Amino acid sequence: MDTTPALDDIGACVFDAYGTLFDVTAAAAQCRDDLGDKAGPLAVLWRTKQLEYTWLRSLMDEYVDFRQVTGDGLDYAMATLGIGGDVRARLMDLYMRLDAYGEVKDVLGGLKAAGIKTAILSNGAPAMLEAAVKNAGIDDLLDDVLSVDAIGVYKPHPRVYQLAVDGLGLAAGRICFMSSNAWDVSGAANFGFRVVWVNRFGQQRERLPGAHEHEISTLAELPALLGL
Repeated sequence: MDTTPALDDIGACVFDAYGTLFDVTAAAAQCRDDLGDKAGPLAVLWRTKQLEYTWLRSLMDEYVDFRQVTGDGLDYAMATLGIGGDVRARLMDLYMRLDAYGEVKDVLGGLKAAGIKTAILSNGAPAMLEAAVKNAGIDDLLDDVLSVDAIGVYKPHPRVYQLAVDGLGLAAGRICFMSSNAWDVSGAANFGFRVVWVNRFGQQRERLPGAHEHEISTLAELPALLGL
């Protein structure tokens, strides 16, 4: 009987941050008292414009950090939905310390105990990632936190994924990359990572180059793929 794990010879598990480790809808949800029935639509539109601006700015060669992009996306969403500016500061503050998904801490702890390196590779600005990691209490469970701010271009540019290869000192084929974002999954797989799609939101796969090896609904399913 073959007992080889689905993902073998993995030296590091690298995670996208927003939507994968941290709940991007948490800020709007915590302002439901101010936003009412617009909380849900705001969360969706805010995230959509935030991502669109990263791609468009990369194409335009007009990089600004993710906090600026996040604020710009929020301003667009609030204007579109007719939401007054009083709640903006609270939303931006909450975005700095988004809630982590419930399984995150246990999964990272298990990986560390098994001797597998762990890291974040994110569009997030360093200060944003530091705040979110500390708020989640996972700072001691990560070997590295890598931000696109170091190179001034956003995912899915190949230079972003190269940051993990260089930072961890591992070949791309020994890095298992997790993201909940289908476009990020495609980009990482096309680069050469071993990719697991954490399809939390029941998305369709993207019609893009790069195929993931496995699809799971939460990170709680990851250890079994690694034979842990």
